[in-house]
Amino acid sequence: MSVPIFLGAVAFVAVCFLLTTLIPLRRLNGRAAGPDPQLRSTLEAVGSGAWQPAADLLAAAGTDWERRTGRARALAYSAVHDGDAWLTAWQAAAPDDPDAVMVAAGARVQQAWKLRGAQRAVATSQEQFDAFHRELHAAREALAHAARVCPDDPTPLVEMVWVALGLGYSKDEMRDLWVELEARAPHHFAAHYAAVQYYSRKWRGSRVEAEEFAARAVYEAPRGHLMALLPLLVWFEHEEEGDSAGRYGMPDAIAMVDAALEDVAAAEGHPELPQARHLLAYFLVRQHRHRAALEQFRQVDGYTGAVPWRYRPWGKLSYRLHRARAVWGALLTRR
Repeated sequence: MSVPIFLGAVAFVAVCFLLTTLIPLRRLNGRAAGPDPQLRSTLEAVGSGAWQPAADLLAAAGTDWERRTGRARALAYSAVHDGDAWLTAWQAAAPDDPDAVMVAAGARVQQAWKLRGAQRAVATSQEQFDAFHRELHAAREALAHAARVCPDDPTPLVEMVWVALGLGYSKDEMRDLWVELEARAPHHFAAHYAAVQYYSRKWRGSRVEAEEFAARAVYEAPRGHLMALLPLLVWFEHEEEGDSAGRYGMPDAIAMVDAALEDVAAAEGHPELPQARHLLAYFLVRQHRHRAALEQFRQVDGYTGAVPWRYRPWGKLSYRLHRARAVWGALLTRR
């Protein structure tokens, strides 16, 4: 067989393989970062108006604070975007249930961000900002109450970080909030993710402040808490604002990815592991480390509710294109 024919055959096989591995866009789950069968069945149940499955889901999480926070946020999001009849019924049936109080307070935060919209500040109207701030002020009061009735759970304080970001808390106010939050859960990934946003340049800080915060978190946390993802997130948040195409392959970016891979390898069972895999997959594709990227994609395939895809107007398409690059690159290279 001649070289051109052989290469053509290889390309044909590669294309066929690539096409068979692509999931249709309509089947991609844009809300979740990865599979959680219990959460999925609960969201289906509350969609029909039943509140007990939501109460059972949070009770099952126990003192796994990361899991409780993630599930409470998902329930709050569903109440705002899919209908809150189940939450209203839960509050009526059990008005003193701390978990109901917590989810309702979180729903106010979600409602505030819904009112603001997802556009950048320059594309957001004053009316949207006014509604956003009014709802955040109400959310702050609701979260303070939730923090009192859930005295050990960091979830209400994690949501308060998003309030701090939106209302522009001073650094001293944020520091006081963080001290209280760390006392409940010192290495809480979702809390640190929210704080990175607060300290980033696009919100209330600068790149240096975000980098210092992330570096301190990495230094203080044992491996397996996913804190090594934070420097990578800071890098992404600031580099993506400009022309970063040539920066992904720089030694500093490669070193951060390698450190994050080690952290992920030690984080088996961590509920936020899918979030880490999405960001790693993106970086690995941009670094032409296709086989390693494909391994991350395999763990979260079919889900796109994570950074970087949710930052994109066509997030599902971006996910699929990067996944395709990983498949193609893995076929044609040894990396």
